[in-house]
Amino acid sequence: MAPGIMPLSCCRAVPKNDGAKKPASEMVPDQHWKLQVFYLCFYGFMTQIRPGESFITPYLLGADKNFTKAEVTNVITPVLSYSYMAVLVPVFLLTDYLRYKPVLVLQSLSHISIWLLLVLGTSVLAMQLMEFFYSITMAARIAYSSYIFSLVTPSRYQRMASYSRSAVLLGVFTSSVLGQLCITLGGVSFLTLNYVSLGFVSFGLILTLFLERPRRSLFFNRPAEAGDAAVPTELDRMARGDSGRGTQGWRDMVLCRMLQELGALARQPQLRLWSLWWVFNSAGYYLMLYYAHILWNEISPTTDNRRVYNGGMDAASTLLGAVASIAAGYVKIRWTLWSELVIGVVTAFQAGLLLLMNSTTNIWLCYAAYILFRGSHQFLVPIAIFQIATSLSKELCALVFGVNTFFATVLKTVMTIIVADKRGLGLSVHPQFYVYFGYFTLLAVVYLLAAIRVGVQHSHRRQPVELALAKEPCQLPVEIPAQEKSLEVGTVRA
Repeated sequence: MAPGIMPLSCCRAVPKNDGAKKPASEMVPDQHWKLQVFYLCFYGFMTQIRPGESFITPYLLGADKNFTKAEVTNVITPVLSYSYMAVLVPVFLLTDYLRYKPVLVLQSLSHISIWLLLVLGTSVLAMQLMEFFYSITMAARIAYSSYIFSLVTPSRYQRMASYSRSAVLLGVFTSSVLGQLCITLGGVSFLTLNYVSLGFVSFGLILTLFLERPRRSLFFNRPAEAGDAAVPTELDRMARGDSGRGTQGWRDMVLCRMLQELGALARQPQLRLWSLWWVFNSAGYYLMLYYAHILWNEISPTTDNRRVYNGGMDAASTLLGAVASIAAGYVKIRWTLWSELVIGVVTAFQAGLLLLMNSTTNIWLCYAAYILFRGSHQFLVPIAIFQIATSLSKELCALVFGVNTFFATVLKTVMTIIVADKRGLGLSVHPQFYVYFGYFTLLAVVYLLAAIRVGVQHSHRRQPVELALAKEPCQLPVEIPAQEKSLEVGTVRA
């Protein structure tokens, strides 16, 4: 192990010392933190109510804006990938340094800017600026998801995080259903729906102003008594390790050492595998999402807004994704042996769905493939989170997912430049989906070959043990002590 790097075992949970002094967060009145969590979940639900979001692409291509498919595909949409890569790291750092609330205010202001530009903008430049503000809202989602950690004690993290995530999913589902009902049954125009969305996001800004600004955050604003907490964190341990190194700021030293720790963690096979899945598959997943609505318009061009079912499909895919995420929690297999095979099969399935989406002329088949594609990705997400985070502190976990997301964004941006941007190949939507099909097919082949290699290695490890047992002379049955039995069984399973 390199000097100065903490042992990997330090990332695991530390048994709670009941006699230790409770952190300040546990001294908060019981009802107060419950009200804070309830308000945060309500805020998360309401800020997702943007019924016009599912219909932005047909709105841009329709009579209201009258942009061409080439402009939307090759000039406007690529800006989202570029700007997201540019703002991701600054927003990630500012979220923690400014303690969440200012970034949530920035997110709400960006939402308002998006719909003002959609309603009032008429030029390609205005729509590119709209995509820039959209990238800020995407990067700022980390502020909402990590805000919960400042409100509750570590023992409540998992349950409270599930509540906040469920509130978001319910908001997305409600928003999509509301938008579809307005279009199909109410005969509401896309422009009117955007005005309604503008009203909801303006209300979201008001809700943001009433959020309490936490006194602490994960990295930059830790309380002085954090080291006395019942469960010391990774930063507390590293900060104590740096206490004798002069007057140099501990934050810089800690972040550098945590990055070194990530290098050591990368040697763990399961963490490396699922991190690579996060990077490569997420890049292709989001590119599919960005261009799916354009593909639908290509397959089924219609001037009758009531026959545009984008909202219904987004609602159905969100619901299936939530169900798949829950179902993933009940899958009990030996992941060290079967991870590559599961990822390979799911990725091959996604490749087939992409081919179906791109080759069919039936819009309903394309809708079904889209829903299944999103559901299959969401099935693997909680498994990846568990496999990555199971042996990490929350600080290292945040860094790992931050690094993974950044590399996925870089890869997505490179693919956008090559495939979609007019300065690259500038492909239309159908050739793009053939590229994405080839990309997922290549990933599936790599994962399945890795699964074969793992299977062969596991078989070779079992053979010497089985041969050794077969060569032993026959003996009368002898009672084996329980301890030796367990050791023998552990050897055979290894």
